Amino acid sequence: MKQKIVVAITGASGAIYASILLEKLQALTQQIEEIGVVISDNARAVWKYELGNEDYEKMSFKIYNKDDFFAPFASGSAKYNTMIICPCSMGTLGRIASGISNDLTTRAADVILKERRKLILVTRDSPLSLIHINNMKNVTEAGGIICPASPSFYNKPTTPEEIASTVINRVIDLCGLENDSYRWGGEN
Repeated sequence: MKQKIVVAITGASGAIYASILLEKLQALTQQIEEIGVVISDNARAVWKYELGNEDYEKMSFKIYNKDDFFAPFASGSAKYNTMIICPCSMGTLGRIASGISNDLTTRAADVILKERRKLILVTRDSPLSLIHINNMKNVTEAGGIICPASPSFYNKPTTPEEIASTVINRVIDLCGLENDSYRWGGEN
């Protein structure tokens, strides 16, 4: 069964993760029915600052305005399977954990949780305060998955893109999509 996926990009540092995620999803379109993307204003600024481009505009996915509550995934009836927030700021995490749906990202996350579908938050902040940890606990208890942007190194990545891909490959796995990536115990 092909998936319907929402990707939200917040203004946390780590635009490289969002860029690689969108590239990998574009390469897996045979497994995907639809992808909707929401990019916050801060995410656009961070992307341009960190990556020096605005390549998200070149992707084939529809980009929705952050205040577009008529986007299909603002309702459970649209039956989106998965939502990935990458990177996920601590502010966005806090609003989701508190049930505050003040923009399309937090509304879509609220919908995904209430419909008991898959919400994956790629958090990218350090150190964490007790407030952050409690917010992660609340989202986890509500059914969300916290997937910190903590790269692995057992596949010996050598570029920033390879390092970030170790996180994104894990996210793709969590979505339930087939992905050709390094597997522990497999061949290098």
